[in-house]
Parts: sequence; C-alpha cells; structure tokens
Amino acid sequence: MGQLKAVQEKLRLIRILRLLKKSYTYEELSRITGLPITVLNRYVRGKVLPSSERTKELMELLSPYINIEEEVRKRIKFDERGFFDNMPVLSDTTLMSLIAEEVASKYMDKDIDKVLTAETDGIVLGTHIARELGADLVYAKKKKEVGVERFYEVNYVPSASGSVMTLYLPHWALKKGESVLIVDDVIRSGETQRALVELVHQASAKPIGMFFLISVGDEVEKLKGEYPFPVESLIKL
Repeated sequence: MGQLKAVQEKLRLIRILRLLKKSYTYEELSRITGLPITVLNRYVRGKVLPSSERTKELMELLSPYINIEEEVRKRIKFDERGFFDNMPVLSDTTLMSLIAEEVASKYMDKDIDKVLTAETDGIVLGTHIARELGADLVYAKKKKEVGVERFYEVNYVPSASGSVMTLYLPHWALKKGESVLIVDDVIRSGETQRALVELVHQASAKPIGMFFLISVGDEVEKLKGEYPFPVESLIKL
C-alpha cells in the first residue's frame, strides 16, 4: 500500500469512529474495539493517527456497525404532511465525507474533470465528491450573474410547478471533451437532472455518470433507461 493510500485509510477510520461516536458511547466503542477510552478519544479528536496495522484491525471490527444508507435514513426528518428535510444529512460533514469517498471510489478511474450540480442544495454533496475526486465543482444557477458574458442555458418545466424554469452555466465552467459527473442531493421528477445533461451536451463535454443522495419514486430507473452512463442513488424513498 502506498503512503498516500495508507494515510487515506487512517483518515477514513477516524471519520468512521467520529460517526459511530454519535450513536455509541466511548465505553461501548471500547468494548467493541478492545481499546482504552483514552486511545479512542485521541483518535476521534484527531490527536493521533493509528498505525496501518491497527487501522486494518479496527476497520474489520467496526465494519458491521457502519451502514451509510441507514445513517442517511435515520437523519431524514418527515413532517405531518409527508414532506422531508434532508438538512440533517447535508450538515453532517463526517457522514458526507464517507458518502463522497464511496461515490468517488467508483469513478477514480474515469478521470473526472468536473462535478456538476444545480444550486443550491446539491452544492454540499458536489463539493465533498469533487474534493475526493480531485476535480473542480461547477453549478448551474437559476439567474444570470452580472460579470459573466456568455452562458449555456436550458429551459425545462418542473412537473410540480407548471412553469418554465431556466438553468444557466457560464461558458468557462465546462470545456469541450471534459468528463463530467452530475450529482444532486434529491431527484424527484428528473427534469432538473435532464437539464444538467443538456448543459453538458451543449458544452460538448461528456457526462460520465449521475449520483443522487436521495431518489423519490422511480425516476432513477427511468434515467437509467434514457442514458448510457451509470445512474444511481444512495437511498430511495
């Protein structure tokens, strides 16, 4: 294992411990791992990095206790009308980092140049994934900005609104031939995501895949039938 990969594994372990610490006490984690509370505390606080051997051992011990999908589900809050709030997921930086690592691992060999999303909630997820991929994040906006001379733009009609919406992306954001991963926090009707694909095509760039944190209904399956690249979501509601 290379030195960089070894450090990444250690940092991943620390993120897992930090996530587990939100559900388990130090005493419980000590019983699971066999490590003193003081050692676990130093790991969680980032004061000390475990050795490579201990990292491997702890990963094997803790893997049964980590389920990223369930961690996302239990943070989603529903109101009495059935609408949900995913801010508790997006605001959990440890969880988002672990999700981004998982997504990025599937695209590391694709040489992604840009991660594309739409403002605003998709930006959080896009930032984490772009960082893991070593790519730039760009995002389409609903209004033209002063100071930008040329835009790619696409009109679409969200099914819930019945009105025409427009997404704008500065020309500099995507270049011909660039590989683009499209991400968003939630997909409901799919119109916004189709508009993002159209922006990529306008720029003569290449859509490599789509990833959504949460899908509502069967839109992911529909998109899989429309596009030749991978389309997936972490959880379906």
